[in-house]
Amino acid sequence: MPALTNPSNITRRTLIAGASSGLAVFAFPISSQSGSPMLLQAVPGKPEAPDFSLPDLDGKNVRFSEHKGRVVLVNFWATWCPPCRAEIPSMERAWVQLKDGGVAMLAVHVGGDADRIWEFLAEFNVTFPVLIDKSSAVSKAWTTIGLPTTYITDGDGRKALRAIGGREWDHPDLITSILAIRA
Repeated sequence: MPALTNPSNITRRTLIAGASSGLAVFAFPISSQSGSPMLLQAVPGKPEAPDFSLPDLDGKNVRFSEHKGRVVLVNFWATWCPPCRAEIPSMERAWVQLKDGGVAMLAVHVGGDADRIWEFLAEFNVTFPVLIDKSSAVSKAWTTIGLPTTYITDGDGRKALRAIGGREWDHPDLITSILAIRA
């Protein structure tokens, strides 16, 4: 079995298993091989992000539109996805930097059950909100191409930036790009 924390160890079997769950899985290494930081792509036309309401790990429903007026990082991930697992620690570090700066973070787990998610998140002392999309309906509505997929929305609820694949979310260039959305 490949090491789940090292995306370079992903095997064809892992990719097939992920694809058979109904989602394509892209295995992007966390660190850039060219030496340049991983960047975020602009979303053409800045379409309005679909509203949703999903339960958090305590069963409380969280609505995306409750964050109107704030920049929101919406990350679609799963515990079985190696690049997703690899980026969670950097997401927590980024959350520590962003949470007092008018930025919200919603990590949307695609499929799965709360017990498995709790067990995984306990390893990393995650404090950002984690929501559960059991049916994958929200993931599909947001046009996730693979896991992880992350969107950064502006204060008007429009998709401004996107990342497909894992990132080091606490990288200074990514933090700067996220904070620039609120300007």
